[in-house]
Amino acid sequence: MITYGEIAAFLAVLLFAIFVGATTIPLLKLGRVLEEVRLWVRDANHNSIPILQQLQTTVAQTNSEIEKISVVTDDVSKVSSNATVVSENAANLSQLFSATLGGPLVKTAAFTYGVRKAFRGEGKGKKRK
Repeated sequence: MITYGEIAAFLAVLLFAIFVGATTIPLLKLGRVLEEVRLWVRDANHNSIPILQQLQTTVAQTNSEIEKISVVTDDVSKVSSNATVVSENAANLSQLFSATLGGPLVKTAAFTYGVRKAFRGEGKGKKRK
C-alpha cells in the first residue's frame, strides 16, 4: 500500500515537473531575446567605431575653421582700428588746413573783392545801400 509520504513525494515531483514544463517556454524565449540583444550590442559596437572616427575628423575640421575665423576677426579688428586712425588723421588735417589757410584765404578774398570794387569805381562817390 502507498503511504501518505509517498503520495506527497509523488505530488511534489508532479508539481515540480509541471513547473519546469511551464517555465521552459518563457526561459527559451528569454534566451532568444538575450541572444538578439547580444547581437545588437555587437553590431552597435562595430558600427559606432567608424561613426566616432568620422565625428573626430569633423570636430578637428570644425576647430580648424574656428581658428581661421579667429584670424579673420583679428584682421577685421586691425583694419577697423587702422580706419579709425585714418579718419582721425583726416579730421586733424582738415582742422590744420582751415586754421592755416582759412584765415589768410578769407583775407585774400576780401582784398580781391575790394580791389575789384575799386577798379570798377564803386567805392568813393557812391553810397552804400
